[in-house]
Amino acid sequence: MLTKRIIPCLDVTAGRVVKGTSFTNLRDAGDPVEQAAFYYQEGADELVFLDIGATPEARDTMVEVVRKVSKQVFVPLCVGGGLRSISDMRRMLLAGADKVSINTAAVHKPELLKEGAAIFGRQCMVLAVDAKRIRGKDKAGWEVCTHGGRRPTGIDALEWIKQAVEMGAGEILLTSWDADGHQAGYDNELNRAVSEMVNVPVIASGGAGTLEHLYEALAVGKADAVLAASIFHYREYSIKQVKEYLAGRGIPIRS
Repeated sequence: MLTKRIIPCLDVTAGRVVKGTSFTNLRDAGDPVEQAAFYYQEGADELVFLDIGATPEARDTMVEVVRKVSKQVFVPLCVGGGLRSISDMRRMLLAGADKVSINTAAVHKPELLKEGAAIFGRQCMVLAVDAKRIRGKDKAGWEVCTHGGRRPTGIDALEWIKQAVEMGAGEILLTSWDADGHQAGYDNELNRAVSEMVNVPVIASGGAGTLEHLYEALAVGKADAVLAASIFHYREYSIKQVKEYLAGRGIPIRS
């Protein structure tokens, strides 16, 4: 049985880690290189860096962050945020990233997934999806949001994910817009719907507040990995605590 992964997420802007609620109200959460080294020592299975500034200047900063982190941390690094081209992806991979995550660029130019998979390998291509729940009399489900969760697109999230996997996405980083930063639990209806639909790994993101929430994302949401930020950045739980708890609940975890 494949083990489940525990992944701290570091949202970076202007060279600092930040954390917000539903993509707003950002608070400083430390130095990205120091945080990454700390999580590596704690036993993180992987790290995700998201450049939420995403201007060309910020991307230069992010390249340097990735370069420094890759010299200290020896677990897979996934980097996303503002990557709009094959050359952007190549820069991050050459700096030391193992995977690249794209959201807005993939929506605007889906062929990037196919091109990236052909050049770098499918395992490098992570589709990030910020999914916002649709509540209405005539329609229910989730729609894709772009530009750091700020712009609803009207695109059905499940249909988009299915299409993206067919085009070359090797993994799905699935964030619930509604749950993000609230620490009230993941959207496991969303996680389960996607996990049962595709044959690539799904990373559940958005809503971790307790150890039970992490368990539910894996057991109920059927995710292959759980991503969290606030509970780790502000030291509410350690990765060791998470792994011991999940192992005790019967979840296969890397020691």
